[in-house]
Amino acid sequence: MKSQLRLACVALGVLLTTAAHADAGLRWLQNGRPTAQAVEMAQAFNRAEYYGLSSASYRTRLSAAQLERIANGMADSELQHRYDQELSELAGRFASHLHHGRIAPRAAGFDLPAAGTDTDGQFVEQLAGSNDLQATFASIEPQMLPYQLLKQALVRYRQLASERTVAPLPALPGRTLKPGDVYEGAAQLRRQLILLGDLPEATRTAASESNIIDPELAQALEQFQARHGLGVDGALGRQTLAALNVPIQQRVRQIELSMERWRWLNAGSRPDIVINVPQFMLYALPRPHRAEEQLLEMPVIVGRTGDRTPVFSAPIEEVVFNPYWDVPASILQKELLPKIRKDVSYLERHHFEIVRGPGDDARVQQPTPAVISALAAGELRLRQRPGADNALGPVKFILPNRYSIRLHGTSEPRLFNSVQRALSHGCIRVSDPAALAEYVLANARGEWDSATIQTALCGETPRRVRLEKPVQVLVFYATAAATRSRGVLFTPDLYGHDARLEKLLADLEPS
Repeated sequence: MKSQLRLACVALGVLLTTAAHADAGLRWLQNGRPTAQAVEMAQAFNRAEYYGLSSASYRTRLSAAQLERIANGMADSELQHRYDQELSELAGRFASHLHHGRIAPRAAGFDLPAAGTDTDGQFVEQLAGSNDLQATFASIEPQMLPYQLLKQALVRYRQLASERTVAPLPALPGRTLKPGDVYEGAAQLRRQLILLGDLPEATRTAASESNIIDPELAQALEQFQARHGLGVDGALGRQTLAALNVPIQQRVRQIELSMERWRWLNAGSRPDIVINVPQFMLYALPRPHRAEEQLLEMPVIVGRTGDRTPVFSAPIEEVVFNPYWDVPASILQKELLPKIRKDVSYLERHHFEIVRGPGDDARVQQPTPAVISALAAGELRLRQRPGADNALGPVKFILPNRYSIRLHGTSEPRLFNSVQRALSHGCIRVSDPAALAEYVLANARGEWDSATIQTALCGETPRRVRLEKPVQVLVFYATAAATRSRGVLFTPDLYGHDARLEKLLADLEPS
Protein backbone atom coordinates (compact mmCIF):
# COMPACT_ATOMS: atom_id res chain seq x y z
CA MET A 1 0.00 0.00 0.00
CA LYS A 2 2.83 2.36 0.86
CA SER A 3 4.61 1.58 -2.43
CA GLN A 4 1.40 2.31 -4.38
CA LEU A 5 1.03 5.64 -2.56
CA ARG A 6 4.64 6.44 -3.33
CA LEU A 7 4.12 5.68 -7.04
CA ALA A 8 1.00 7.89 -7.12
CA CYS A 9 2.95 10.77 -5.59
CA VAL A 10 5.72 10.33 -8.16
CA ALA A 11 3.16 10.29 -10.99
CA LEU A 12 1.48 13.45 -9.63
CA GLY A 13 4.86 15.14 -9.42
CA VAL A 14 5.60 14.25 -13.03
CA LEU A 15 2.23 15.72 -14.13
CA LEU A 16 2.79 18.94 -12.17
CA THR A 17 6.32 19.25 -13.55
CA THR A 18 5.05 18.67 -17.10
CA ALA A 19 2.31 21.35 -16.67
CA ALA A 20 4.84 23.79 -15.24
CA HIS A 21 7.15 23.16 -18.19
CA ALA A 22 4.23 23.67 -20.60
CA ASP A 23 3.66 27.19 -19.19
CA ALA A 24 7.37 27.95 -18.80
CA GLY A 25 8.37 30.89 -20.99
CA LEU A 26 4.78 31.48 -22.12
CA ARG A 27 3.40 34.96 -21.54
CA TRP A 28 -0.23 34.43 -22.43
CA LEU A 29 -1.04 30.98 -20.95
CA GLN A 30 -1.48 29.87 -17.36
CA ASN A 31 -2.20 26.25 -16.44
CA GLY A 32 -2.64 25.58 -20.15
CA ARG A 33 -5.38 28.17 -20.67
CA PRO A 34 -5.29 31.76 -21.97
CA THR A 35 -4.70 34.37 -19.30
CA ALA A 36 -7.22 37.14 -18.65
CA GLN A 37 -4.81 39.49 -20.47
CA ALA A 38 -4.80 37.18 -23.52
CA VAL A 39 -8.60 37.14 -23.66
CA GLU A 40 -8.81 40.93 -23.33
CA MET A 41 -6.03 41.40 -25.88
CA ALA A 42 -8.00 39.38 -28.44
CA GLN A 43 -11.05 41.53 -27.73
CA ALA A 44 -8.96 44.66 -28.32
CA PHE A 45 -7.87 43.33 -31.72
CA ASN A 46 -11.52 42.87 -32.69
CA ARG A 47 -12.38 46.44 -31.78
CA ALA A 48 -9.22 48.08 -33.15
CA GLU A 49 -11.42 50.53 -35.07
CA TYR A 50 -12.21 52.21 -31.74
CA TYR A 51 -8.57 53.34 -31.73
CA GLY A 52 -8.63 54.41 -35.38
CA LEU A 53 -6.84 51.19 -36.43
CA SER A 54 -7.99 48.21 -38.53
CA SER A 55 -8.92 44.89 -36.91
CA ALA A 56 -7.89 43.15 -40.16
CA SER A 57 -4.25 43.86 -39.23
CA TYR A 58 -4.47 41.70 -36.09
CA ARG A 59 -6.13 38.50 -37.30
CA THR A 60 -4.76 35.22 -36.04
CA ARG A 61 -3.48 32.52 -38.38
CA LEU A 62 -4.78 29.80 -36.05
CA SER A 63 -7.99 28.02 -36.99
CA ALA A 64 -11.20 28.16 -34.96
CA ALA A 65 -10.69 24.53 -33.92
CA GLN A 66 -7.16 25.28 -32.66
CA LEU A 67 -8.36 28.30 -30.73
CA GLU A 68 -11.10 26.20 -29.15
CA ARG A 69 -8.56 23.59 -28.00
CA ILE A 70 -6.46 26.37 -26.48
CA ALA A 71 -9.47 27.95 -24.76
CA ASN A 72 -10.45 24.57 -23.25
CA GLY A 73 -6.92 23.78 -22.06
CA MET A 74 -6.65 20.86 -24.53
CA ALA A 75 -3.73 22.16 -26.64
CA ASP A 76 -0.45 20.29 -26.80
CA SER A 77 2.87 22.00 -26.12
CA GLU A 78 3.53 22.82 -29.79
CA LEU A 79 0.16 24.53 -30.26
CA GLN A 80 0.56 26.40 -26.98
CA HIS A 81 3.88 27.81 -28.13
CA ARG A 82 2.45 28.75 -31.54
CA TYR A 83 -0.43 30.56 -29.82
CA ASP A 84 1.86 32.38 -27.41
CA GLN A 85 4.29 33.43 -30.11
CA GLU A 86 1.57 34.67 -32.44
CA LEU A 87 -0.27 36.60 -29.70
CA SER A 88 3.02 38.27 -28.72
CA GLU A 89 3.59 39.23 -32.36
CA LEU A 90 0.08 40.65 -32.74
CA ALA A 91 0.21 42.46 -29.38
CA GLY A 92 3.55 44.02 -30.29
CA ARG A 93 2.18 45.15 -33.64
CA PHE A 94 -0.97 46.55 -32.07
CA ALA A 95 0.96 48.47 -29.41
CA SER A 96 3.48 49.75 -31.95
CA HIS A 97 0.69 50.97 -34.24
CA LEU A 98 -1.07 52.56 -31.28
CA HIS A 99 2.06 54.34 -30.10
CA HIS A 100 3.78 55.61 -33.26
CA GLY A 101 1.54 54.64 -36.16
CA ARG A 102 1.52 52.13 -38.98
CA ILE A 103 3.33 54.11 -41.67
CA ALA A 104 6.74 55.77 -41.49
CA PRO A 105 6.15 59.54 -41.92
CA ARG A 106 8.76 59.88 -44.67
CA ALA A 107 6.96 57.23 -46.73
CA ALA A 108 3.93 59.54 -46.62
CA GLY A 109 5.99 62.58 -47.67
CA PHE A 110 6.38 64.07 -44.18
CA ASP A 111 9.84 65.13 -43.02
CA LEU A 112 9.40 64.01 -39.40
CA PRO A 113 11.57 61.76 -37.19
CA ALA A 114 10.94 58.04 -37.68
CA ALA A 115 9.96 56.03 -34.62
CA GLY A 116 12.17 53.16 -33.51
CA THR A 117 10.92 49.61 -33.05
CA ASP A 118 13.06 48.81 -30.02
CA THR A 119 10.10 49.44 -27.71
CA ASP A 120 7.91 46.68 -29.20
CA GLY A 121 9.30 43.99 -26.90
CA GLN A 122 8.75 46.23 -23.89
CA PHE A 123 5.16 46.80 -24.97
CA VAL A 124 4.53 43.03 -25.12
CA GLU A 125 5.90 42.45 -21.62
CA GLN A 126 3.92 45.43 -20.35
CA LEU A 127 0.66 44.17 -21.84
CA ALA A 128 1.11 40.53 -20.85
CA GLY A 129 1.70 41.48 -17.21
CA SER A 130 -0.85 44.29 -16.96
CA ASN A 131 -3.63 44.20 -14.39
CA ASP A 132 -5.53 46.90 -16.31
CA LEU A 133 -5.11 46.63 -20.06
CA GLN A 134 -7.28 49.66 -20.80
CA ALA A 135 -5.02 51.82 -18.65
CA THR A 136 -1.98 50.31 -20.34
CA PHE A 137 -3.39 51.07 -23.80
CA ALA A 138 -4.03 54.66 -22.65
CA SER A 139 -0.40 55.00 -21.51
CA ILE A 140 0.87 53.71 -24.88
CA GLU A 141 -1.31 56.05 -26.97
CA PRO A 142 -0.28 59.65 -27.68
CA GLN A 143 -1.08 61.92 -24.75
CA MET A 144 -1.50 65.11 -26.82
CA LEU A 145 -4.91 66.74 -26.40
CA PRO A 146 -5.58 67.02 -30.19
CA TYR A 147 -5.23 63.24 -30.50
CA GLN A 148 -7.43 62.53 -27.48
CA LEU A 149 -10.17 64.84 -28.79
CA LEU A 150 -10.02 63.17 -32.20
CA LYS A 151 -10.40 59.78 -30.55
CA GLN A 152 -13.54 60.98 -28.78
CA ALA A 153 -14.90 62.40 -32.02
CA LEU A 154 -14.22 59.12 -33.79
CA VAL A 155 -16.65 57.28 -31.51
CA ARG A 156 -19.43 59.76 -32.29
CA TYR A 157 -18.86 59.82 -36.04
CA ARG A 158 -18.62 56.03 -36.21
CA GLN A 159 -22.00 55.85 -34.51
CA LEU A 160 -23.48 58.32 -37.01
CA ALA A 161 -22.04 56.26 -39.87
CA SER A 162 -23.45 52.99 -38.52
CA GLU A 163 -26.91 54.45 -37.88
CA ARG A 164 -27.12 55.82 -41.45
CA THR A 165 -29.19 58.74 -40.19
CA VAL A 166 -27.37 61.31 -42.34
CA ALA A 167 -28.51 61.06 -45.96
CA PRO A 168 -27.82 63.22 -49.06
CA LEU A 169 -29.84 66.41 -49.19
CA PRO A 170 -31.97 67.46 -52.19
CA ALA A 171 -30.32 69.49 -54.95
CA LEU A 172 -30.51 73.27 -55.03
CA PRO A 173 -32.93 75.01 -57.40
CA GLY A 174 -30.11 76.38 -59.54
CA ARG A 175 -29.13 79.19 -57.16
CA THR A 176 -27.85 79.86 -53.65
CA LEU A 177 -30.59 79.83 -51.02
CA LYS A 178 -30.44 82.63 -48.46
CA PRO A 179 -32.18 83.06 -45.10
CA GLY A 180 -35.93 83.37 -45.70
CA ASP A 181 -35.87 81.26 -48.87
CA VAL A 182 -37.85 78.05 -49.34
CA TYR A 183 -35.91 74.75 -49.58
CA GLU A 184 -37.62 71.40 -49.96
CA GLY A 185 -34.93 69.73 -47.84
CA ALA A 186 -35.06 72.26 -44.98
CA ALA A 187 -36.58 69.81 -42.47
CA GLN A 188 -34.01 67.14 -43.35
CA LEU A 189 -31.27 69.77 -43.13
CA ARG A 190 -32.40 70.69 -39.59
CA ARG A 191 -32.29 67.05 -38.49
CA GLN A 192 -28.85 66.61 -40.01
CA LEU A 193 -27.41 69.71 -38.35
CA ILE A 194 -28.81 68.54 -35.00
CA LEU A 195 -27.02 65.20 -35.43
CA LEU A 196 -23.77 66.97 -36.36
CA GLY A 197 -24.02 69.26 -33.33
CA ASP A 198 -24.45 72.52 -35.24
CA LEU A 199 -28.10 73.00 -34.23
CA PRO A 200 -29.27 72.55 -30.60
CA GLU A 201 -31.58 69.59 -29.98
CA ALA A 202 -33.98 72.00 -28.26
CA THR A 203 -34.90 73.47 -31.65
CA ARG A 204 -36.63 70.21 -32.64
CA THR A 205 -40.23 71.48 -32.43
CA ALA A 206 -43.33 71.38 -34.56
CA ALA A 207 -41.86 74.25 -36.56
CA SER A 208 -38.84 72.12 -37.42
CA GLU A 209 -40.77 70.61 -40.35
CA SER A 210 -40.96 74.02 -42.00
CA ASN A 211 -39.41 74.32 -45.46
CA ILE A 212 -38.15 77.85 -44.76
CA ILE A 213 -34.47 78.61 -44.05
CA ASP A 214 -35.27 80.51 -40.86
CA PRO A 215 -32.77 82.46 -38.69
CA GLU A 216 -32.01 79.45 -36.45
CA LEU A 217 -31.27 77.26 -39.44
CA ALA A 218 -29.13 79.99 -41.02
CA GLN A 219 -27.15 80.32 -37.78
CA ALA A 220 -26.58 76.56 -37.69
CA LEU A 221 -25.39 76.70 -41.30
CA GLU A 222 -22.90 79.39 -40.30
CA GLN A 223 -21.48 77.12 -37.60
CA PHE A 224 -21.27 74.23 -40.06
CA GLN A 225 -19.54 76.46 -42.61
CA ALA A 226 -17.02 77.66 -40.03
CA ARG A 227 -16.20 74.06 -39.08
CA HIS A 228 -15.62 73.07 -42.70
CA GLY A 229 -13.47 75.97 -43.87
CA LEU A 230 -16.22 77.56 -45.97
CA GLY A 231 -17.30 81.16 -46.38
CA VAL A 232 -19.56 81.93 -43.42
CA ASP A 233 -22.78 83.54 -44.66
CA GLY A 234 -25.63 81.31 -43.42
CA ALA A 235 -26.68 80.64 -47.03
CA LEU A 236 -27.01 77.25 -48.67
CA GLY A 237 -24.83 77.37 -51.75
CA ARG A 238 -23.12 74.80 -53.94
CA GLN A 239 -19.99 74.37 -51.77
CA THR A 240 -21.94 74.19 -48.52
CA LEU A 241 -24.32 71.59 -49.93
CA ALA A 242 -21.37 69.54 -51.22
CA ALA A 243 -19.80 69.57 -47.73
CA LEU A 244 -23.12 68.57 -46.14
CA ASN A 245 -23.39 65.66 -48.58
CA VAL A 246 -19.93 64.23 -47.88
CA PRO A 247 -20.61 60.68 -46.58
CA ILE A 248 -20.11 60.35 -42.82
CA GLN A 249 -17.86 57.36 -43.45
CA GLN A 250 -15.50 59.70 -45.29
CA ARG A 251 -15.44 61.99 -42.25
CA VAL A 252 -14.61 58.92 -40.13
CA ARG A 253 -11.69 58.22 -42.44
CA GLN A 254 -10.43 61.79 -42.19
CA ILE A 255 -10.39 61.45 -38.40
CA GLU A 256 -8.54 58.12 -38.60
CA LEU A 257 -5.91 59.50 -40.98
CA SER A 258 -5.38 62.54 -38.74
CA MET A 259 -4.99 60.27 -35.68
CA GLU A 260 -2.39 58.25 -37.59
CA ARG A 261 -0.34 61.40 -38.20
CA TRP A 262 -0.55 62.52 -34.57
CA ARG A 263 0.95 59.15 -33.59
CA TRP A 264 4.02 59.98 -35.67
CA LEU A 265 4.74 62.85 -33.30
CA ASN A 266 5.51 60.50 -30.40
CA ALA A 267 9.02 60.19 -31.84
CA GLY A 268 9.76 63.91 -31.41
CA SER A 269 9.63 66.59 -28.76
CA ARG A 270 6.49 68.59 -27.95
CA PRO A 271 6.17 71.57 -30.34
CA ASP A 272 5.51 75.11 -29.16
CA ILE A 273 3.83 76.16 -32.39
CA VAL A 274 1.71 73.97 -34.68
CA ILE A 275 0.76 75.13 -38.18
CA ASN A 276 -1.95 73.02 -39.80
CA VAL A 277 -1.44 73.57 -43.53
CA PRO A 278 -4.84 72.54 -44.99
CA GLN A 279 -6.64 74.44 -42.25
CA PHE A 280 -4.58 77.62 -42.93
CA MET A 281 -4.14 78.14 -39.16
CA LEU A 282 -1.30 78.62 -36.69
CA TYR A 283 -1.58 77.62 -33.01
CA ALA A 284 0.97 78.82 -30.46
CA LEU A 285 0.48 76.49 -27.51
CA PRO A 286 0.54 77.57 -23.85
CA ARG A 287 3.86 76.54 -22.36
CA PRO A 288 3.95 74.47 -19.15
CA HIS A 289 6.00 77.02 -17.20
CA ARG A 290 3.68 79.93 -18.13
CA ALA A 291 0.40 79.26 -16.33
CA GLU A 292 -1.14 82.56 -17.45
CA GLU A 293 -0.47 81.99 -21.14
CA GLN A 294 -3.47 81.41 -23.43
CA LEU A 295 -3.64 79.58 -26.74
CA LEU A 296 -2.70 81.98 -29.53
CA GLU A 297 -4.27 81.18 -32.90
CA MET A 298 -4.15 83.07 -36.16
CA PRO A 299 -4.84 82.56 -39.88
CA VAL A 300 -1.89 81.87 -42.15
CA ILE A 301 -1.19 81.70 -45.87
CA VAL A 302 0.55 78.57 -47.16
CA GLY A 303 1.99 77.33 -50.44
CA ARG A 304 -0.04 76.92 -53.58
CA THR A 305 -0.64 73.39 -54.84
CA GLY A 306 2.25 73.90 -57.27
CA ASP A 307 4.51 75.25 -54.48
CA ARG A 308 3.56 73.05 -51.56
CA THR A 309 4.52 73.95 -48.03
CA PRO A 310 6.37 70.86 -46.74
CA VAL A 311 5.60 69.07 -43.48
CA PHE A 312 8.59 69.29 -41.13
CA SER A 313 9.73 70.36 -37.69
CA ALA A 314 12.33 73.03 -36.96
CA PRO A 315 13.21 75.57 -34.24
CA ILE A 316 12.84 79.35 -34.56
CA GLU A 317 16.28 80.68 -33.62
CA GLU A 318 16.05 84.34 -34.60
CA VAL A 319 13.51 87.10 -35.17
CA VAL A 320 14.24 89.88 -37.67
CA PHE A 321 12.31 93.16 -37.50
CA ASN A 322 12.10 95.21 -40.72
CA PRO A 323 13.85 92.53 -42.76
CA TYR A 324 15.26 92.63 -46.25
CA TRP A 325 13.56 90.18 -48.59
CA ASP A 326 16.20 88.10 -50.31
CA VAL A 327 14.42 87.04 -53.48
CA PRO A 328 14.64 83.26 -54.06
CA ALA A 329 16.28 82.24 -57.34
CA SER A 330 13.12 80.61 -58.67
CA ILE A 331 11.04 83.76 -58.18
CA LEU A 332 13.84 85.90 -59.63
CA GLN A 333 14.13 83.83 -62.79
CA LYS A 334 10.43 83.16 -63.43
CA GLU A 335 8.80 86.40 -62.31
CA LEU A 336 11.09 89.35 -61.69
CA LEU A 337 13.92 89.21 -64.26
CA PRO A 338 11.54 89.58 -67.22
CA LYS A 339 10.06 92.71 -65.60
CA ILE A 340 13.49 94.16 -64.79
CA ARG A 341 14.78 93.58 -68.33
CA LYS A 342 11.67 95.19 -69.79
CA ASP A 343 11.90 98.25 -67.52
CA VAL A 344 14.88 98.72 -65.19
CA SER A 345 12.96 101.37 -63.22
CA TYR A 346 10.85 98.48 -61.89
CA LEU A 347 13.65 97.98 -59.34
CA GLU A 348 13.39 101.41 -57.74
CA ARG A 349 9.60 101.60 -57.94
CA HIS A 350 9.34 98.43 -55.86
CA HIS A 351 12.38 99.14 -53.65
CA PHE A 352 14.53 96.33 -55.01
CA GLU A 353 18.31 96.50 -55.13
CA ILE A 354 21.02 94.29 -56.58
CA VAL A 355 23.79 93.47 -54.11
CA ARG A 356 27.11 91.65 -54.04
CA GLY A 357 28.01 89.43 -51.10
CA PRO A 358 26.11 87.98 -48.13
CA GLY A 359 24.57 89.75 -45.16
CA ASP A 360 22.55 92.90 -44.63
CA ASP A 361 25.63 95.07 -45.27
CA ALA A 362 26.22 93.73 -48.80
CA ARG A 363 27.28 96.36 -51.34
CA VAL A 364 24.55 97.74 -53.63
CA GLN A 365 25.29 97.57 -57.37
CA GLN A 366 23.99 99.95 -60.00
CA PRO A 367 21.61 98.12 -62.39
CA THR A 368 23.71 98.26 -65.53
CA PRO A 369 23.18 95.65 -68.29
CA ALA A 370 26.33 93.84 -67.11
CA VAL A 371 25.10 93.79 -63.51
CA ILE A 372 21.69 92.49 -64.56
CA SER A 373 23.42 89.72 -66.55
CA ALA A 374 25.46 88.82 -63.47
CA LEU A 375 22.25 88.74 -61.44
CA ALA A 376 20.68 86.37 -63.96
CA ALA A 377 23.77 84.15 -63.77
CA GLY A 378 23.45 83.88 -59.97
CA GLU A 379 26.59 85.90 -59.26
CA LEU A 380 24.65 88.69 -57.49
CA ARG A 381 21.57 88.85 -55.25
CA LEU A 382 18.29 90.69 -55.53
CA ARG A 383 16.72 91.97 -52.34
CA GLN A 384 13.84 94.25 -51.38
CA ARG A 385 14.42 96.98 -48.82
CA PRO A 386 12.37 97.12 -45.58
CA GLY A 387 9.17 99.08 -45.91
CA ALA A 388 5.43 98.96 -46.36
CA ASP A 389 5.64 97.03 -49.64
CA ASN A 390 8.26 94.52 -48.46
CA ALA A 391 6.95 91.02 -49.26
CA LEU A 392 7.96 89.72 -45.81
CA GLY A 393 6.03 92.38 -43.94
CA PRO A 394 7.46 93.84 -40.74
CA VAL A 395 8.83 90.63 -39.16
CA LYS A 396 10.61 87.48 -40.30
CA PHE A 397 11.04 84.36 -38.15
CA ILE A 398 14.11 82.31 -39.02
CA LEU A 399 13.92 78.56 -38.53
CA PRO A 400 16.78 76.73 -40.27
CA ASN A 401 15.50 73.97 -42.55
CA ARG A 402 16.48 72.38 -45.83
CA TYR A 403 13.43 73.81 -47.59
CA SER A 404 14.30 77.48 -46.92
CA ILE A 405 10.82 77.95 -45.44
CA ARG A 406 10.30 81.04 -43.28
CA LEU A 407 7.46 82.43 -41.22
CA HIS A 408 6.86 86.11 -41.92
CA GLY A 409 4.28 88.84 -42.31
CA THR A 410 3.03 90.19 -45.60
CA SER A 411 2.50 93.48 -47.42
CA GLU A 412 -0.96 92.23 -48.49
CA PRO A 413 -2.98 91.65 -45.29
CA ARG A 414 -6.22 91.69 -47.31
CA LEU A 415 -5.37 88.16 -48.49
CA PHE A 416 -6.25 86.84 -45.03
CA ASN A 417 -9.89 87.61 -45.81
CA SER A 418 -9.84 84.75 -48.32
CA VAL A 419 -11.28 81.41 -47.24
CA GLN A 420 -8.84 79.48 -49.42
CA ARG A 421 -5.35 80.69 -48.48
CA ALA A 422 -2.97 78.47 -50.48
CA LEU A 423 -1.40 81.53 -52.13
CA SER A 424 2.34 81.62 -51.40
CA HIS A 425 5.45 80.14 -53.01
CA GLY A 426 5.79 77.78 -50.04
CA CYS A 427 6.69 80.05 -47.14
CA ILE A 428 4.13 80.71 -44.40
CA ARG A 429 2.70 84.21 -43.98
CA VAL A 430 1.20 84.97 -40.58
CA SER A 431 -1.69 87.37 -40.07
CA ASP A 432 -0.50 88.83 -36.75
CA PRO A 433 3.32 88.90 -36.79
CA ALA A 434 3.46 91.26 -33.79
CA ALA A 435 1.52 88.81 -31.58
CA LEU A 436 3.66 85.91 -32.76
CA ALA A 437 6.82 87.93 -32.10
CA GLU A 438 5.67 88.60 -28.53
CA TYR A 439 5.10 84.85 -28.02
CA VAL A 440 8.45 83.87 -29.52
CA LEU A 441 10.51 86.62 -27.85
CA ALA A 442 9.55 85.40 -24.41
CA ASN A 443 12.63 83.22 -25.04
CA ALA A 444 14.92 86.19 -25.76
CA ARG A 445 16.91 88.49 -23.49
CA GLY A 446 15.29 91.71 -22.36
CA GLU A 447 11.71 92.81 -21.93
CA TRP A 448 9.74 92.11 -25.09
CA ASP A 449 6.22 93.23 -24.34
CA SER A 450 3.74 94.58 -26.93
CA ALA A 451 4.99 98.18 -26.52
CA THR A 452 8.64 97.18 -27.09
CA ILE A 453 7.67 95.18 -30.14
CA GLN A 454 5.66 98.06 -31.63
CA THR A 455 8.73 100.29 -31.23
CA ALA A 456 10.87 97.72 -33.02
CA LEU A 457 8.30 97.50 -35.81
CA CYS A 458 8.56 101.23 -36.43
CA GLY A 459 12.26 101.02 -37.32
CA GLU A 460 13.57 101.50 -40.83
CA THR A 461 16.52 99.11 -40.80
CA PRO A 462 16.74 95.40 -39.98
CA ARG A 463 17.08 94.45 -36.34
CA ARG A 464 17.98 90.87 -35.44
CA VAL A 465 17.11 89.25 -32.10
CA ARG A 466 18.56 85.86 -31.20
CA LEU A 467 16.58 83.56 -28.92
CA GLU A 468 18.27 82.12 -25.87
CA LYS A 469 16.07 79.03 -26.23
CA PRO A 470 14.71 78.10 -29.68
CA VAL A 471 10.96 77.84 -30.17
CA GLN A 472 9.98 74.52 -31.76
CA VAL A 473 7.65 74.75 -34.78
CA LEU A 474 5.74 71.85 -36.29
CA VAL A 475 4.38 72.36 -39.79
CA PHE A 476 1.66 69.72 -39.88
CA TYR A 477 -1.09 68.38 -42.13
CA ALA A 478 -4.43 67.09 -40.85
CA THR A 479 -7.80 67.42 -42.57
CA ALA A 480 -9.66 66.70 -39.32
CA ALA A 481 -9.12 68.51 -36.02
CA ALA A 482 -11.22 68.21 -32.88
CA THR A 483 -11.66 71.12 -30.48
CA ARG A 484 -13.44 71.55 -27.16
CA SER A 485 -15.21 74.75 -28.13
CA ARG A 486 -15.96 74.43 -31.86
CA GLY A 487 -16.46 70.70 -32.38
CA VAL A 488 -14.75 68.78 -35.18
CA LEU A 489 -13.19 70.84 -37.97
CA PHE A 490 -12.84 69.34 -41.45
CA THR A 491 -10.95 70.71 -44.44
CA PRO A 492 -10.44 69.52 -48.04
CA ASP A 493 -7.35 67.44 -48.83
CA LEU A 494 -5.37 70.42 -50.17
CA TYR A 495 -2.25 68.57 -51.38
CA GLY A 496 -3.64 65.03 -51.70
CA HIS A 497 -1.80 63.76 -48.62
CA ASP A 498 -4.92 61.97 -47.35
CA ALA A 499 -5.22 60.06 -50.62
CA ARG A 500 -1.54 59.08 -50.45
CA LEU A 501 -1.76 57.87 -46.86
CA GLU A 502 -4.99 56.01 -47.65
CA LYS A 503 -3.16 54.01 -50.33
CA LEU A 504 -0.20 53.25 -48.06
CA LEU A 505 -2.52 51.94 -45.36
CA ALA A 506 -4.51 49.88 -47.88
CA ASP A 507 -1.28 48.21 -49.01
CA LEU A 508 -0.71 47.03 -45.41
CA GLU A 509 -4.03 45.22 -45.19
CA PRO A 510 -3.79 41.42 -45.49
CA SER A 511 -5.24 40.07 -48.72
